[in-house]
Amino acid sequence: MSTLGLPDGVTLGMAAAVIISAGIVTFLLRALPFALTRYLKGSPFIDFLAVLMPVGVMTVLVVYTIAGEAGNPGRFWSALAALVITFVLHAWRRRADLSIFAGTAVYMLLVNLVV
Repeated sequence: MSTLGLPDGVTLGMAAAVIISAGIVTFLLRALPFALTRYLKGSPFIDFLAVLMPVGVMTVLVVYTIAGEAGNPGRFWSALAALVITFVLHAWRRRADLSIFAGTAVYMLLVNLVV
């Protein structure tokens, strides 16, 4: 039988054991918060995180994008333009899904078609 593209000394059983173990751990880590929701409901800490996490995640993504594009002027201005569109649209409509989608679409269009 061929090596199936595996490195020397690695069998299909070894690769399967690692992949299955990683899959089980990944599934359990993703399912754990949902299994604990009844115990965490009403917790002041969880309520605090529910308010601050979306803003924190968006802030980190904005800073990461702007800082990552600082060396490329075309992409930097595309990112800033998309950021302004996102803020203006969100201030006008107050819909996070719409503003995030529109900002992402503007950024992708500017980066791929203009720059």
